[in-house]
Amino acid sequence: MNDLKPYAVFAEVVAAGSMSAAARRLGLTPSAVSQTISALERQSGVNLLHRSTRRLTLTEAGERCYPHCLRLLQAANAAAESLERARDAPSGELRIAAPLGFGAHVAPALAPVLAEWPQLRLSLIVDDALINLIDSRIDIALRVGELPDSSWIGRKLCDMETVLCASPAYLERHGTPVQAADLVSHHWLALMHEVRNNVALATIEDNALPTFSLELIDQHEKRKPVTLRARTTTTNQIALRQMCEQGMGIARLFYADVQPVLEQGLLIRVLPKTRLPSLDLTMLTAKRDEGPAKVSIAVAALRRHFASLTQVP
Repeated sequence: MNDLKPYAVFAEVVAAGSMSAAARRLGLTPSAVSQTISALERQSGVNLLHRSTRRLTLTEAGERCYPHCLRLLQAANAAAESLERARDAPSGELRIAAPLGFGAHVAPALAPVLAEWPQLRLSLIVDDALINLIDSRIDIALRVGELPDSSWIGRKLCDMETVLCASPAYLERHGTPVQAADLVSHHWLALMHEVRNNVALATIEDNALPTFSLELIDQHEKRKPVTLRARTTTTNQIALRQMCEQGMGIARLFYADVQPVLEQGLLIRVLPKTRLPSLDLTMLTAKRDEGPAKVSIAVAALRRHFASLTQVP
């Protein structure tokens, strides 16, 4: 595509009425404006302006060309204004990707933002799979735990604390663990990516269960790894909590998610004096600076929300 700048300069000269006035509007010198118009005339092979000491007038070719150049200038100004609005006022579509279950946190974090900025709309993509952020046009992505290599910029939002939970009905049937060694005899629920198939064991036992590891931290900050067998696995954090509530076993769950049901007695903490290592919740954006206003204001709202989460007592 040919350089469009000379056509915009020509339109500005006609609109301003003189080279010097156009130069002031464009932030150029009168000489630079004059040279741009002369170059355009040489390139096109026609004169666009009649020049005199007192005024400029359009030639016939200039009159035919000017309306097209004016529309070009107006389009450029409209484009610049749209970019300024995107920078200064949240508007358009905000696309956020988050793991399943985190919609319960994104919604309260961004509800005040959407209420304040009616020109902003939200598309929340919830998926535990690592979707392609570029192809899906994601503005902000939330990730838990270790991150794959990426050109995106990651910022830690908070530590997501986890607790071991079981339903009262399950503990009534199977007993309540009182020490770490008791955990191995219980039914366990786990996320599928946490488990690994124990091939050596599977050669001995026909129905060997997949195993996973937990690291327990006691009151003296001593860490003890425990290998457990998962009787039930799922890819979904919400399903994991629901199965735990239905009494199917013990599960490691995010405290921020289960705090209300713990307070209601629908779930009970197992080994409450033992802690588990927290998991990093990271926010990914395409650039180090948040960019458009819709992204920067959403980033600030998410930071406030996750900073306010109640910690494990």
